[in-house]
Amino acid sequence: MSYTPKSDFLKIMIERGFVADCTDYEGLDSVIVEGNIAAYIGFDATAKSLHVGSLIQIMMLRWLQKTGGQPITLMGGGTTKVGDPSFRAEERPLLGETQIENNISGIKRVFSAYLHYGDKSDDALMINNDEWLSGLNYLEFLRDVGRHFSVNRMLSFESVKSRLEREQSLSFLEFNYMILQAYDFYELNKRYGCKLQMGGSDQLGNIINGMELTRRISDARVFGLTSPLLTTSDGKKMGKSQDGAIWLNANMLSPYEFWQFWRNTSDADVARFLKLYTELSLDECNVLGKLEGSEINDAKVVLANEVTTLLHGRDAANAAAKTSAEVFEKGGIGEDLPTFTFEQREVSDGLPIIQAFVKAGLAKSGKEAKRLISENGAKLDDELVTSANLTLTSEMLARPVKLSAGKKRHALVTLISS
Repeated sequence: MSYTPKSDFLKIMIERGFVADCTDYEGLDSVIVEGNIAAYIGFDATAKSLHVGSLIQIMMLRWLQKTGGQPITLMGGGTTKVGDPSFRAEERPLLGETQIENNISGIKRVFSAYLHYGDKSDDALMINNDEWLSGLNYLEFLRDVGRHFSVNRMLSFESVKSRLEREQSLSFLEFNYMILQAYDFYELNKRYGCKLQMGGSDQLGNIINGMELTRRISDARVFGLTSPLLTTSDGKKMGKSQDGAIWLNANMLSPYEFWQFWRNTSDADVARFLKLYTELSLDECNVLGKLEGSEINDAKVVLANEVTTLLHGRDAANAAAKTSAEVFEKGGIGEDLPTFTFEQREVSDGLPIIQAFVKAGLAKSGKEAKRLISENGAKLDDELVTSANLTLTSEMLARPVKLSAGKKRHALVTLISS
């Protein structure tokens, strides 16, 4: 894009690759330059942790705060009861209030690593939209808010149209989601002076709905800014790996496994990920991203260290780097590897190697573990496993035993000390 921003925030967003669309570059830029701007991103509580796919939005909020703006993390305690239908093939399972509250509690732990919450003008706010959504009077809501929405236009949004074109059911409950999300923007503008909603590019239609509703009801000038939906250079959705989601909570994915995910970044993604997920200068990102051959691995270590430090702290990043060096360079065990324990009674007759690989998360099933062994991809303490009938004895498990699936995935299994 050709617009040259004046505000630090918008300049950073554009230069580092955060921007997919903006509803009004000049207008937003002028409002930011005038003073402290409040902006929000909504996070529905569909799981106990966010995953790496949400990290680009979290970094947007972090940069907003670092440049003097006020970030608002909106927890979707209310909208999660409905479920966002955007680009989904089927309706989300409905969650109860207890599960939603537990999920929000887990998600909240991540944000404190990136944002500072408090009472100052630029301190972040954490709000739950259940505060206003659960108390709505249905008839009043239809009269005062629903009248501003055209069903014809709502049907034209790609997220809805694609579902209907595939002749997949879209419930009236889900259809209401975009109205509720739009109402969030109005409430945040009215209560906290919020003038900007940010989100992934798949949320552009919902964001525009919220902008238009806010303008119609309160005549407020508000804006929208979206980030690209990232895929890796090989076309995979960001946030996923062969073992599942890359969770941000340490109790769902260890700091070592998180570090290893970034260390395994494809060469073609290094420069882009450094700009999006670290705070290194653009010059540093460009220099590291241009490294070739074996030297690009040094850039990947920098990427893994910087991203892990932001989320889990420098000590966790250093421990992960040390473990990686011990495992990959020296062939050792590594103290920070994921560890899976068994009780003595579970291995009284021995632990089949197939079960050990499944338990350690290195294979999804016994069939997959057998295939791993038959293809010479399984190792026990760095020695090739040649038989799927191997059994680990309790004597062998008295100390941590390292299992390896290929060159990059490792775990320890051991007995619980009595």
